[in-house]
Amino acid sequence: MHVRSFQLSDYRPVTHLLETVLSEDCYEQTMEAFARQLSWDSELVLVASIDNEIIGMIIGTIDNNKGYYYRVAVHPDYQRQGIGKKLIQSLRGRFEQRNVAKIMITADEHNEPILSLYESLGYAATDFFRSFQKLSIVAG
Repeated sequence: MHVRSFQLSDYRPVTHLLETVLSEDCYEQTMEAFARQLSWDSELVLVASIDNEIIGMIIGTIDNNKGYYYRVAVHPDYQRQGIGKKLIQSLRGRFEQRNVAKIMITADEHNEPILSLYESLGYAATDFFRSFQKLSIVAG
């Protein structure tokens, strides 16, 4: 498995992955945030591939000098194989390179089922970002 920065040629396979993994409501929200993040800083959008097939992706953002994991998606055929963890760890490295003050996990209704994944990587409930004020990539 290889983790790398998103490239324009990944757009179609990534959107197909998101359609496969996410609910319709979550997909709509994620696509808006995805587009904004690509226009601001595509280095915080990572993809995981096996044999040049996109099997996972993660969207991160930096807002007020804090790094945020926004959305992670792994194809159902590849879940529970460490791909999500590898994506999270890779994005953490990008956040650390940029010297963010703190790393947070966006905890919305769509991310609730995978918060235990973040906990398994050492994140605590205090690292979960639940707020009525939305991140820039979500609010525009």
